[in-house]
Amino acid sequence: MTDSDPTSESSSDTTPNTIEGPVPGIDIAPVSAWLEQHVDGAIGPFTYDPITGGHSNLTMTVTGSDGTRFVLRRPPLGHVLASAHDMSREHRIISGLQSSNVPVPPVAGLCTDESINGVPFYVMEFVDGHVLRDAAASATALNEVARANASCSLVDTMAKIHSVDLDAAGLSELGRQEGYIARQLKRWYSQWNQGKTRNLASVDRVHDRLRERIPEQGPASIVHGDYRLDNCMVDDQGNVIAVLDWEICTLGDPLADLGLLQVYWTGPDDDDSAWTGSATTPTGFWNRDELATRYAEVSGQDISELDFYVAFAYWKLACILEGVYSRYLGGALGEQDPASLEAFRLQVDGAAASAEQRLEELG
Repeated sequence: MTDSDPTSESSSDTTPNTIEGPVPGIDIAPVSAWLEQHVDGAIGPFTYDPITGGHSNLTMTVTGSDGTRFVLRRPPLGHVLASAHDMSREHRIISGLQSSNVPVPPVAGLCTDESINGVPFYVMEFVDGHVLRDAAASATALNEVARANASCSLVDTMAKIHSVDLDAAGLSELGRQEGYIARQLKRWYSQWNQGKTRNLASVDRVHDRLRERIPEQGPASIVHGDYRLDNCMVDDQGNVIAVLDWEICTLGDPLADLGLLQVYWTGPDDDDSAWTGSATTPTGFWNRDELATRYAEVSGQDISELDFYVAFAYWKLACILEGVYSRYLGGALGEQDPASLEAFRLQVDGAAASAEQRLEELG
């Protein structure tokens, strides 16, 4: 299973992109029949509206004839490895969290019969809220008080994820619990070396230094793996009402999620990050230090080694973005002028440089 593209779509965005005629990735007749037979409250005929987003698993709003909406999620078109986009695994995680205090969309069904649509898929109930992808969306959807509350709610929800009783949720066998960072370093360095478009010595240096000073891991928890504001839905008050995109969730070191959130988050007074997302820049949102302080308070975790996890997150981001850049150079978006993809290359360089700088500050 591979990490999702960092531009991956959210599972229950409220901005569908209605198309006419056949829906890519959906065999309408058998899927519609399956929905009516297996999903409570699903009444056809249905309309299928792809949700705008990224380039990982495909997600779409399904609207029944009575107006009831659901969300269907399936692997991307042309996927090769089922393990990379395991619908049963995602469904298992969200199902396991239903009885926890982690807000997730209610599950409505799982189809593993590939004769229905060629690939497995699962269905969730529709969650109506905001997915904040940029500064304009955040400024429009939330006032300053709600933005502050969204900052707090995002951290508190992450702490809830990390405190889930694995046995009670049926997720204790989701993955290996020990040696998380070492396994991640091995995995992503392999990905880097397989897909790199050029040599970048800083990536190699950071890998070696990270491997030499991995902090001792405490008790394993659920690690979301891609936790950030635009992978959650919030209500008008900024409360997190659903955590989305569990594609790369596993068990391991919870501080890895906090480190990654520090990379994805740029508050109003924060220095720029190698990640160019702007959703958290409007006034009212907290800054990174406030997020970390709140997490330590509500989780009880020792965050004295946070700089290590931030360095690791920057390095991992460099590896992920290089894979995206490589695929785009290879034609994943069709014929492209390499100059038009320069921003991706610069983001990789920036993420690697940020990782090295953070390690230098550690000494």
